[in-house]
Amino acid sequence: MQDKIKHIIAESIEVKHRVLENEAIVKTVGDIVTAMVEGLKQGKHIYFCGNGGSAADAQHLAAEFSGRFYINRDALPAEALHCNTSYMTAVANDYSYDVIYARLIKGIGKPGDFLVGLSTSGNSPNIVQAFEVAREKGIVTVGFTGETGGLLKPLSDYLINIPSKNTPRIQESHMLLGHIICELVEEQYFKG
Repeated sequence: MQDKIKHIIAESIEVKHRVLENEAIVKTVGDIVTAMVEGLKQGKHIYFCGNGGSAADAQHLAAEFSGRFYINRDALPAEALHCNTSYMTAVANDYSYDVIYARLIKGIGKPGDFLVGLSTSGNSPNIVQAFEVAREKGIVTVGFTGETGGLLKPLSDYLINIPSKNTPRIQESHMLLGHIICELVEEQYFKG
């Protein structure tokens, strides 16, 4: 069992090494930080969405913005779109699960806001539809995906496509880069 544990850890390190060596991903992360800081200064909001483990990661990242990351500071306007279970279950039941995020973005999203979608395949229908609505409304789209980017690739203003096809390794890298974005946005937004 110890060999299996070490193998899994080595796989995770290898994917992160590929991310580290991928200049396009590193640049995209920096570009997202710059855009989010500017957007927040203009009163824009950041919305997060995902499914399953990626929903948990979306909620985690939203909390890092609205709560705090490293420094004691005011809350930043960020939220995970799936946290209102009454809304989600009503819309999924009355319409379709595929529109749970799109309807909400259509209702509350404003031009210049950010929609961050986490989907390891890049093909989650509810996130794809939300990105389509976001693009129509002038909302900045940030896709966190796996290797190919899937259907989110052409819909993402910023795409972080982790160079892997392994779902857990992709999610681990999403959180690494998500934490980097949270740290740097906080640092730059609140610097004296």
